[in-house]
Amino acid sequence: MNGYLFRDRADAGRQLAHKLQHCKSKKPVVLALPRGGVPVAIEIAEALNAPLDLLLVRKIGVPWQPELALGAVVDGETPHTFVNKGIARAAHISEAQLAVAAKRELEEIERRRALWLGARHQMSIRGRTAIVVDDGVATGASIRVALKAVRAERAARVILAAPVAPAETATKLRADCDDVVFVATPEDFAAVGSYYEDFRQLEDIEVKNLLEQAHAKAA
Repeated sequence: MNGYLFRDRADAGRQLAHKLQHCKSKKPVVLALPRGGVPVAIEIAEALNAPLDLLLVRKIGVPWQPELALGAVVDGETPHTFVNKGIARAAHISEAQLAVAAKRELEEIERRRALWLGARHQMSIRGRTAIVVDDGVATGASIRVALKAVRAERAARVILAAPVAPAETATKLRADCDDVVFVATPEDFAAVGSYYEDFRQLEDIEVKNLLEQAHAKAA
């Protein structure tokens, strides 16, 4: 593989699935963070004979500086909004402004869920083991919010699974879930994509087709 850890996301998913075999008896639910986490999660769900769903996270940016994360919205049976109160105070963001921004991001989440999953109902994770899957972790900010939301949905056990993460981030994320499973946690971490031979961006239609194929195979 010319020095790469993974040929593509499906290969990464198979490697992760091997490390998650101990979860099979717990009848877990696999939650993919789109887009990149979908092909990884599909391999895990198939190997564990587990149902697959999406976990959508949308950042709430400061209005005049969108790249600065004011908070995030995560879907679920009950959507959750997380706010960095320190940034909100410093930026003088009112509750009303927050509510408008959160509503806008929730609408985008609903649009994407409908686009990728159609009318398929969201899965309940209450009392279940939930495996949250992405194609890699860099800073861990989005993953951390996702894990909090899954915990808030009262999953019995929350497991983070990703092919690669920086060693320091991987250690910190252990505090946000019951278990973490990585294939590699390099000390000298580069960008997530540098560990893949094929790390191209997935288009919406590809995500939709992958999910349809996975659900048809599981039916």
